[in-house]
Amino acid sequence: MPEDMIELKDKNVEKRAEFNTAMKEAMKAKDEIALSTIRLIIAALKDRDINARGLGNSEGISESEILSMLQSMIKQREESAKTYTDANRQDLADRELAEIAIIRRFLPKQMDEAEVKAAIDQVLAEMNVTDIREMGKVMATIKDRYAGQMDMGKVSGMVKQRLAG
Repeated sequence: MPEDMIELKDKNVEKRAEFNTAMKEAMKAKDEIALSTIRLIIAALKDRDINARGLGNSEGISESEILSMLQSMIKQREESAKTYTDANRQDLADRELAEIAIIRRFLPKQMDEAEVKAAIDQVLAEMNVTDIREMGKVMATIKDRYAGQMDMGKVSGMVKQRLAG
């Protein structure tokens, strides 16, 4: 097995172990919100692993896919929190916000806007892309390289703006 594949596998195992350790800590602390949130993360991960194995990937999903999954979980909760706030259900909105804080613990440090712009510029230069028709390739590279470190929805708009202008 190539060395970079071994490194990816190790990171993938580390992230999974991190979830299990956090679940045990939440159990010991009797933190019901953290425990239920981490169980949801593990269940979503197992579901995606099963799908990946069905497609021939015996290792399950990669670390970048795990980070992408966590980003999606945060986005879902942000939308739910807004809906609950709009419906004057602050108790439910607060729970969603608490879950977001727990999920964020498993993500790498988020890049600020200047770092995101620099990363986009670097990828565009490396790939020598100037046409918006190649935006999919650019986004795939950014998503793979910086998974979990930036909001891909915002990045998509920034890349589109760069390639259009």
